[in-house]
Amino acid sequence: MSDKVILVVLDGLSYQVAHHCMGYLNGLIEADRATLYKMECELPSMSRPLYECILTGIAPVNSGIVNNEIVRLSHFDSIFSLAQKAGKTTAAAAYYWVSELYNRSPFVATRDRFTNDKQLAIQHGCFYQADHYPDDHLFIDAEYLRTEHSPDFLLIHPMNIDDTGHKFGLDSSQYRNSARKADIILANYLPSWIEQGYQIIITSDHGMNNDHSHGGTLPEERSVPLFVIGERFSHQAACRVEQTALCGTICALLGVDYVDKNICNELLAGDK
Repeated sequence: MSDKVILVVLDGLSYQVAHHCMGYLNGLIEADRATLYKMECELPSMSRPLYECILTGIAPVNSGIVNNEIVRLSHFDSIFSLAQKAGKTTAAAAYYWVSELYNRSPFVATRDRFTNDKQLAIQHGCFYQADHYPDDHLFIDAEYLRTEHSPDFLLIHPMNIDDTGHKFGLDSSQYRNSARKADIILANYLPSWIEQGYQIIITSDHGMNNDHSHGGTLPEERSVPLFVIGERFSHQAACRVEQTALCGTICALLGVDYVDKNICNELLAGDK
């Protein structure tokens, strides 16, 4: 059995802010339509290494993508490549580093910003380069990809929460309000996705600290939310999910061979 999966990575969103500020998502939890887990990100708590971790299941110290300045293709199978090899359709509306990891590196905007190539791991893409690229525009990009290409796996990766955190820090009204804005945007799309039967994961790569940065071991840098929505999830309260298990778990939902990837069986309903 296979399902279509939407993975939303809200860059730079700390667990505490997701729990306190995202009213719509927490309303779904109160209505028993979603479950929130606290997940600890791998180290270093930086973006490019953790995109690689989420999408391949490989921790940064093992992937070799150990900081944001390493610009090259991934050396490992990702959700994108495994799905593409299995004949699935893949898409991403994401920051250009994702394209550099799984399609072509380095990123050439005139060639790669809009991607439609079934031979690539990310077959359909809308990639942006500016950290302040508006989240609401990014979700429109994603919805275009979803409705135009009907991907089996869709990554949606907005950047404004992280961008705001770097400007104002964790304990700021601006950072909290950027999370609230993302929650409002999600409220415009999630009802339709839920109605159409998507399995939905909403998480973050890392959190944020009061130095306007991240990268270390502070709880506010490492603790990130993991919201799951859909009937294929167990919604067990005591489930512990490793960030390295997201790749294999999503592959299981997609019904593709996840080979040597870690999987969190407790996150899934029944025998998957």
